[in-house]
Amino acid sequence: MKTQDAEIIAMMKDPRSQEKGLRALMDAYQSRLYWHIRRMIVDHDLAQDVLQDTFIKVYQNFHQFKQDSQLYTWIYRIATNEALQQLNKMKRMQKTDEDQEYHLMNLVADNVSADGDEIQILLQKAIQTLPEKQKLVFTMRYYDDLPYEEISKIVDMSVGTLKTNYHYAKQKIEEYIKTNYES
Repeated sequence: MKTQDAEIIAMMKDPRSQEKGLRALMDAYQSRLYWHIRRMIVDHDLAQDVLQDTFIKVYQNFHQFKQDSQLYTWIYRIATNEALQQLNKMKRMQKTDEDQEYHLMNLVADNVSADGDEIQILLQKAIQTLPEKQKLVFTMRYYDDLPYEEISKIVDMSVGTLKTNYHYAKQKIEEYIKTNYES
């Protein structure tokens, strides 16, 4: 366990220093968690809301952290679950598949940096077309470079299943880019 994590855990467990521990935890992990959530949610404001909800859940449920995994793994799992809940809520609010596709593509176009090249935009659009499990595994492996064993703990899935999902996701993304890239 990292020294920083050990200090954060000690502060979070002591009621007198719990708020200071939460601030330290947020300073340590806010950026990484934001980008993990953002790749799933796409919309900046919604990603910020999910991040805030994640930290609230961490604070409220810290007594349940058993230290049988790394602190980041536990927090990452909470963030992932919060993001998936938000995605499900968004799906229920969409009227039709066409509405959802239109909304999704506009979000991707709006949220890729203004000087983002065509391939980056295509990659983001391709990722958004993946089934939830494949999208989740792909973003954790590709962007966060997490080992399969760590992802397995976060999403509660076997390493073999993760590797299969990642492989299929990669194939679908490559096919999407080949089909939609205009050279």
